[in-house]
Amino acid sequence: MTIAPALSRYADLPALIGLMEGDEKHKGAAHSTLDVVWVLYDRVLAVTPETAEDPARDRFLLSKGHGPAAFYAVLAAKGFVDVSALRGWTAFGSRLGHHPDRVLVPGAEIGSGSLGHGLPLGLGSALGLRAQGVRRPDGSVPRVVVLIGDGELDEGSNHEAVAVAGRLGADNLTVVVVDNASSSHGWPGGIGARFATEGWAAREVPGRDHDALHEALTRPHTGRPLVVVARVRTS
Repeated sequence: MTIAPALSRYADLPALIGLMEGDEKHKGAAHSTLDVVWVLYDRVLAVTPETAEDPARDRFLLSKGHGPAAFYAVLAAKGFVDVSALRGWTAFGSRLGHHPDRVLVPGAEIGSGSLGHGLPLGLGSALGLRAQGVRRPDGSVPRVVVLIGDGELDEGSNHEAVAVAGRLGADNLTVVVVDNASSSHGWPGGIGARFATEGWAAREVPGRDHDALHEALTRPHTGRPLVVVARVRTS
């Protein structure tokens, strides 16, 4: 029997984040991802602490690895990480560093922080699951969801992955772009249009609206990868 953590609700997340001090520089980055990560773990992803090593689990890749406090808070709320570990994060001997480490953090799929790596890794994971014939109980291929920031799209490796994923029809791959207007150059026509040109299903929603996020993330998109642009303003 799984025992839920004492702090396990969305309303508890600010208190959990408050246990982690010393990374004020990335406070805005952490809070911009909070609602997306919560909706994914609470309502979308088929993964739990008990199934975290199951080949048929859904996978979440935090490519936007700067300021992972929101990610750690959600992992704690969902039982992947002990709440007590949050208070000592980044200290010597702590599993929880300023960037997530897949070897140390339960539930983390990749070591992230070097921007531009998550989407190519996510595409490789999605294609690998299809090639290996891994299936969930309902017969579908496990889902791979990558969270990136709009500024991270400045990295050229993302553009290569966007093009390849669309042409291969990697429909078990989803990218959530947290758009807080931090990119250097902007995107003519919008971020969604960039992905749609390459054959992706593209949806744009307010990044704090849980129902809108859930609908965008779960509506079918057969034969095409999916991008959800979550608009968030931190100022």
